[in-house]
Amino acid sequence: MSNVEKIANKPIVIQSAYSLEGKKVDLRIESGVISDLSEAGSLKASDVDVINAEGLQLLPGLVDLHTHLREPGREDAETVRSGSAAAALGGFTAVHAMANTEPVADTAGVVEQVVRLGRKAGYCDVFAVGAVTQGLNGAQLAELGAMAHSMANVKVFSDDGKCVFDSLVMRRALEYVKQFDGVIAQHAQDPRLTENAQMNEGVVSARLGLAGWPAVAEEAIIARDVLLAEHVQARLHICHVSTAGSVEIIRWAKARGIKVTAEVTPHHLLLTDSAAESYNPVFKVNPPLRTERDVQALRTALVDGTIDIVATDHAPHPKESKECEWSEAACGMVGLETALSVVQESIIESGLSNWKTIAERMSTAPAKIGRLTHHGLGITKGAPANIVLYDTAARRTVSEIRSASKSMNNPYFDRTLPGQVMYTFLHGNLVVAKGDLVNPL
Repeated sequence: MSNVEKIANKPIVIQSAYSLEGKKVDLRIESGVISDLSEAGSLKASDVDVINAEGLQLLPGLVDLHTHLREPGREDAETVRSGSAAAALGGFTAVHAMANTEPVADTAGVVEQVVRLGRKAGYCDVFAVGAVTQGLNGAQLAELGAMAHSMANVKVFSDDGKCVFDSLVMRRALEYVKQFDGVIAQHAQDPRLTENAQMNEGVVSARLGLAGWPAVAEEAIIARDVLLAEHVQARLHICHVSTAGSVEIIRWAKARGIKVTAEVTPHHLLLTDSAAESYNPVFKVNPPLRTERDVQALRTALVDGTIDIVATDHAPHPKESKECEWSEAACGMVGLETALSVVQESIIESGLSNWKTIAERMSTAPAKIGRLTHHGLGITKGAPANIVLYDTAARRTVSEIRSASKSMNNPYFDRTLPGQVMYTFLHGNLVVAKGDLVNPL
């Protein structure tokens, strides 16, 4: 179900955009849907607004299954409005707001508040992720059914930021959400194996003298949870997969027919633990940046479908939480505005795959996991006009001055990345034009 109440009525014709098949096409947007899709030069453009998309890649609106918008409670870091504006600039037309807010989104009232704030902002559809346990405490299940049957229609539940570590609680959660086709999104981290961890456990951590976060702490939880999901025949989603070993467990589980899906973040596709050598806390993230071997395994797994989707894990923090010593800094990076560029660099420009695959991993598949009905339907006649026009040839140096997010913990500042979102349509409404918000914050 869409969260947008306003549907565009003014017709728009987009001319000469590249389709996912590499052909030039024209399309007409009217009453919030794609009313026509034809070979380039075939659509008449009289009495309508026209966008010349020569040289631009046409993509379906992106869907993020893992976003931290911080509101309610941490508006100093981000708000639903600022975060959804950043999403639109990054080409996202739908985002899922994680539950670790203050108060925690563990009741129908809180998830409905988040959805209403998204509707009011109007930059993208905002869907709420409900907590698995009360207060993220890992002990008592939250109001899963009430959230699922509320106006927010919650389908995804996660204690992200914390692992649902108790095996019995995890089993009960999987059994419960199965009743309404929900999914548990697990933050796979054994808390005992990662006490005081500061970065990936390995050669670099040993050299820097920083406590390590071992790969097995992620892999052990994934192994347990895929077996639990098989036992109760429920849907399981693994958040921010970061190791080569995790990939192999997920590949085994899928071959066995277990209902498991998985995500990888843009930063885990590009950056490695060598970034910690700078001691710049912007590179401190959970799970931590891993090795080059892990990066290559994650890229391969995304392309071959073992990892189903890219999710940003956009995690804004105020300056004081990052401008401090590494050991005291919060974990997390912002990523909504740069996600597509990072994927272009790590997957497209490395020759691993094409834009059709990226559209599947960043739109179709996440919408399917989240059970969305107005997103991820592709670019076809009659589909909702959630559309992105992307300049693949552009090169931009990431600057905090142009960021819509309230937080500046962006690991790509002063780095040149490929690509630029030029236009974003949300249900036929133009929310980004020529790279800028149509209605600035």
